[in-house]
Amino acid sequence: MLDKVLSKLEDILHLAGCLALVGVAALINADILLRIFANRPVQIQFELTELFLMPALATLSLSRVFREGGHLALEFTAKDLPGLLGRAISLLRLVLPAIFFAAVTYMSGKFAFEAIYHGDVEYGVIDWPLGWAYSVVPLGCGVLVLRLLHDALIGRAVVEN
Repeated sequence: MLDKVLSKLEDILHLAGCLALVGVAALINADILLRIFANRPVQIQFELTELFLMPALATLSLSRVFREGGHLALEFTAKDLPGLLGRAISLLRLVLPAIFFAAVTYMSGKFAFEAIYHGDVEYGVIDWPLGWAYSVVPLGCGVLVLRLLHDALIGRAVVEN
């Protein structure tokens, strides 16, 4: 059941990341076309893309792409090594990244919370609330931590049985 809930959350976040990519493409193309044909830029394009859409497309899909094995990887050991050493290495390949991304989640979450709490704003044509822009990083990385820990625990349980 936990896997179904986690997978559904990953799918929703992945969809949001994909929509952010579509938004970036649409805004940049609209900006280019308006500059060429009307000599006017899209005023909100840079801030919206830089602050909200790029972090979203970079982090919200992390967990789903990991689940599907879509990331590039440098493999310096065989994927399935036999025996106790093989099980330990397989577990470390999940737990060590989970520790790293847990630290990223904690630090970026703390940063986002402080920005929300203090009401940090990027001033421009629109006053952009920075805390909400920063919040996608701990969200995407946090779900990846859950996926890594889930796979580590389920994988260990399968190996032990």
